[in-house]
Amino acid sequence: MMMAVAYRRTFELIKVVFFMLISSKISTWPVIISASAVLMITMGARQSSGLFVLPLNAATGLGIVSISFALAVGQLLWGAVQPLFGVMADKWGSYRVLVLGAFLLAFGLALTPVAPSDWSLLLTMGVLSAAGAGAGSFSILIGVTARTIPPERRSFAGGLINAGGSLGQVIFAPLAQAVIGAFGWVTALLGLAVAALATIPLALPLRGGSMPLQPSVTKPANGMWRQIMLSLRNPSYLCLHAGFFTCGFHVAFLVTHLPGEVALCGHSATVSAASIGIIGLFNIAGSLFAGALGSRFRMKYILAVMYGSRAVMIALFLLAPKTPWTFYVFAAALGFTWLATVPPTAGIVGKLFETRYLATLFGLTLLTHQIGGFLGAWLGGLAMDHHGNYQWMWYADIALASLASLVNLPIREAKPVRSSISRQRG
Repeated sequence: MMMAVAYRRTFELIKVVFFMLISSKISTWPVIISASAVLMITMGARQSSGLFVLPLNAATGLGIVSISFALAVGQLLWGAVQPLFGVMADKWGSYRVLVLGAFLLAFGLALTPVAPSDWSLLLTMGVLSAAGAGAGSFSILIGVTARTIPPERRSFAGGLINAGGSLGQVIFAPLAQAVIGAFGWVTALLGLAVAALATIPLALPLRGGSMPLQPSVTKPANGMWRQIMLSLRNPSYLCLHAGFFTCGFHVAFLVTHLPGEVALCGHSATVSAASIGIIGLFNIAGSLFAGALGSRFRMKYILAVMYGSRAVMIALFLLAPKTPWTFYVFAAALGFTWLATVPPTAGIVGKLFETRYLATLFGLTLLTHQIGGFLGAWLGGLAMDHHGNYQWMWYADIALASLASLVNLPIREAKPVRSSISRQRG
């Protein structure tokens, strides 16, 4: 019942958002929908990786630590490649990068079943799949769309694109678990590989997006490398990195080890898949809500509230009895802020440095995000191996969330620019 109500309300919200998008006279809606669809597949495949940890371990005997390390390297590489692919997209166009990413992701997924050792698994899931998903992720997709959209609508469009990634998690996690249960984990991975190739035709509206399309967006006086060096000396930009590190730690730990936590509590794998799906479902609403709020309020305050709420939610989760409904409610609450941090983070980067090198500069924040992700995935495996549970990881989540809430407050952010439509409605 809870899932049915959530699905209905979320899709009602999506309809309202599309009406707002069209009524606001944004002529680039095919670009936004295309970016959302690509992110739906790449994030859906990536966020389902935790469902394969236990089947992989049972089939290969590689051990939880080795598999967790491969996925942790994947978390790190997913972030590391984004500024590099951002540079490529800024120079040669986003579509070429997206096609390259589609093939890398497909090959990585398809080759994983024939990875018999730690090193081969590290290559398939830690390098190929992660690099492919990174090429079709936030920095490229938000970067190419931001150049076609007025400044007052970028946060909203970022929220819509991010919601596409969450929708992928809603669809792919339960579907992958169903295929694993019915046909085995190998078939599930091959199905995800085929889905990865579908991003190539879906990305066609994003061709020709290597240069700014808005005449109001002027070329910055600094070249790319000069701009990168200036940004790394900007205290606000560094505070943004620090907060995003925590987000990566949370997301990677849960994506990789939530199925293990569910198993420790004596519940079936369907509870894990449903929880991951619920996270994605509620993040659709959270992403759209964050994107809409970014047009009205300073985005640093939105980020501070999101991170602070995570500390509270995790503390309540630890105190609650570990029934399936506890996991579902926790997934719903945490899902509302899951990757809803992306639109305000990208929005602040755009405010600080304009959009000419947004794919590169936002890609660097995603690298920091994934350094946190590497630690979240890897340390979770070590905690399980040494202590037999994830208790200390939950405590670390609470501490980092509290610090992330505070570190966003000193960011110097200009007041949001409201569109003429918003001013008329106000």
